[in-house]
Amino acid sequence: MHLFAYFASKQRKIRQVLGTIAEVKLISLPTVNTTAQRGDSMPQMYHELPAEAYTSQEWFDREQREIFSKTWRFAGFMEDVTEPGHYLSVQAGLNNLFIVMGRDRRLRAFHNICRHRGTQLIRAVGKTQKALTCPYHDWTYDLEGNLISVPDEHREYESVDKSCLGLKPASVDIWKGMLFVHPDPNAGSIMKWFGEVDDKVGPHVPEELVEHEDTSNTYEIKANWKIVVENYIDVYHLSHLHSNTLQMYDHAKAQYGWYGPHYIFWEPPVEEFAKDQNKKLQMPRVVPEDQNGAWVPMLFPGVGIGASEDVWNVFIITPLGPDRTRILNRTRVANASGWEFTKQASRSASFWNNFGIKGKYEGDDAYDENDPMASGDFTQEDVYACEQQQKSLTSPYFEVGPAAVGESPVVQHQRVVRDWLQEK
Repeated sequence: MHLFAYFASKQRKIRQVLGTIAEVKLISLPTVNTTAQRGDSMPQMYHELPAEAYTSQEWFDREQREIFSKTWRFAGFMEDVTEPGHYLSVQAGLNNLFIVMGRDRRLRAFHNICRHRGTQLIRAVGKTQKALTCPYHDWTYDLEGNLISVPDEHREYESVDKSCLGLKPASVDIWKGMLFVHPDPNAGSIMKWFGEVDDKVGPHVPEELVEHEDTSNTYEIKANWKIVVENYIDVYHLSHLHSNTLQMYDHAKAQYGWYGPHYIFWEPPVEEFAKDQNKKLQMPRVVPEDQNGAWVPMLFPGVGIGASEDVWNVFIITPLGPDRTRILNRTRVANASGWEFTKQASRSASFWNNFGIKGKYEGDDAYDENDPMASGDFTQEDVYACEQQQKSLTSPYFEVGPAAVGESPVVQHQRVVRDWLQEK
């Protein structure tokens, strides 16, 4: 089977999951009773947050201002910006930022705002020669952010003090081969943000893995970004929504907990998948043989890492509106030849053909062949569940029930959001 064909099959069969975790603190939160009697003037609560936190534009705007504009934002991988003049841009809350490599081969980040009238200078990704030129009036900046040219300067202005009109700087840093940006030019080291979880997100070394262009994808979910995050970290649903698509891992033995605002998760393979596992992996192994399992952390505010024995993936959440979220997946695999991938896929085919991956619904329970709940694809199952939940949040009859132990991460995530917004 061609590499990309069986990789697509892999994505339908295995949750993009991750490596080992040391001394994870299992959190068991008390059951939250949100069905107590309340007057009509009391807000409808979804555990720790009002339901309107998932539906209103006001909440969305506050989160953009107070969370996504004040935290590190994933921008890409190191190989996306490798030569002087290469650049890429990313939206970080209210700020559009870009990373560019200077002539000295240093990476710098700037706000994507021309100092003349505020026009965005550059597009999403690309290459320049020696300078960055605004498309509106051709004000031009060098790769270090200095304003170097103003067209018709003497006729239009007599003179312009270019020294005080350079691009506004932001912060850029690298973590595990990933480029991150922060709107604050004095954000400091990214290790201040990820330091506590640096050794708890799996044994993978992403810098040693490679990305195949056909393994990246982007899609939208008609749900609030918090619904998407909370689905990702909901341990309770793994054995139920994904009962026929993620049964290769032992959900009952999952270990999970919190380090500051960041969520860490690991679970081992079931015995049937663990035994002689090298014969069952669909792609070449990327972690040591004694480091089996699925690592699926969610790093605040919306950077998921999903990694397993033969894959490492980033799951980037971008809020687009109160009820709309964009997902970016970029996946890295072993730096091996196509022949090695072909051999591994062939060797594992008989196991996967007999393992029984299938949709949750079959026969008359399925609407048709396009029913996401009959697809055998765990991602389609998740999208369906998120969108159906979002629809109910606007109902005047919405009332959430008690939180299970496996849903304690959902409640804790709501507390993290509440604290960032200083909601009491």
